[in-house]
Amino acid sequence: MRFSLKTLLWGTLLIAVAMVGVSAMFPKPVDVQVSAVVSGPLRVTVQEDGKTRIREKYTVSAPVSGRLSRIELNEGDFITEKTLLAVILPSDPAILDKRTAAEANARVQAAESAVRRAQSRQQQARINLELSESKFDRAKRLRPEGAISQEEYDIAKSERLAAAQAIETASFDSEIASFELKMAKAALDQFSADDVEVTVEPFEIYSPITGRVLRVLQESSTVVAVGTPLIEVGDPRNLEMEIDVLSTDAVKIQSGAEVTIEHWGGGSPLKGNVRVVEPGAFTKISSLGVEEQRVNVIADFNEPPERIATLGDGYRIEARITVNQLDNAILVPNSSLFRHDRRWHVLAVEKGKAMLKPVETGLQNESQTQIVGGLAEGDSVIEYPSDKLSPGTAVRVL
Repeated sequence: MRFSLKTLLWGTLLIAVAMVGVSAMFPKPVDVQVSAVVSGPLRVTVQEDGKTRIREKYTVSAPVSGRLSRIELNEGDFITEKTLLAVILPSDPAILDKRTAAEANARVQAAESAVRRAQSRQQQARINLELSESKFDRAKRLRPEGAISQEEYDIAKSERLAAAQAIETASFDSEIASFELKMAKAALDQFSADDVEVTVEPFEIYSPITGRVLRVLQESSTVVAVGTPLIEVGDPRNLEMEIDVLSTDAVKIQSGAEVTIEHWGGGSPLKGNVRVVEPGAFTKISSLGVEEQRVNVIADFNEPPERIATLGDGYRIEARITVNQLDNAILVPNSSLFRHDRRWHVLAVEKGKAMLKPVETGLQNESQTQIVGGLAEGDSVIEYPSDKLSPGTAVRVL
């Protein structure tokens, strides 16, 4: 049987049309990446940069006027309560008159009142610690029985930690008050005079605490007046965190909230708890030139001293502050959600096809979203759905 060229061309055309029709009836599946709908805990956090700071710094000032001898200490030097910080020599006896002596006597009386006030605060801190420990012990017994919620247990725990920190702060304040009283009495003792003359001895200033030198404010020998800052000291082991957050995030943060410190230079994250959210905000210019209202959040480390021994004053940290937490929730990746008809939707995979499903969402963090309705655990949803997909499109899971 002989075929003409015309018959051959028509046959080829018919075969091509048939292949196009078959391809239209059975489209090639679209490759997709899917994720399973899982059930698990969800933690919602506020992530911001912060810095460490020594909880109690002390600036040693000149209690008397005179010539300051050169301070031999350097930043970072270790000091104890027996370390000599500075020596002030008499420079002009004419300034040490009766008026100055009366002022020194008044400073002694003020320092004595400060000591009594510090001792009262220390006793009050001990009482608060005993109460918070009692509440926490009771919470530990009641929590396994389900008599109290996890939130009530966390509050009792944070109150105990805050009370323990308050004891340290009160003890430090008492030491400082005693030191200031000692300095005031020493300044008053300078005036061992009769009606005619006044004798003055060199005035030695010792460290009020055990710690390290943070800054030397007056290194060279010079004449100083009363109250001139000389040296700043503190204990780097007594650290806290200062984290500035947006005011819109600050209203979500509660005292006692868990804090995770990342990228601080160590091998694993550190833990802490929020002690206080400061009531006042301040304006800060962002890197984009936008004015922002920021709030300082102060948090305590909840780690043994050896874990934070390498940190110092003013070190940069990245903190995640927990603002909400669910123990068990239905979760999907944020990358699977998109808006359609003013509602949240996902493309679920059913029998090899993409199916459009509306969902109700709950809490959300930077990677996952809680699903309140529309999906069940074990369902598969498409991540990063492209414009090639529509309801009913055949898909192939990679």
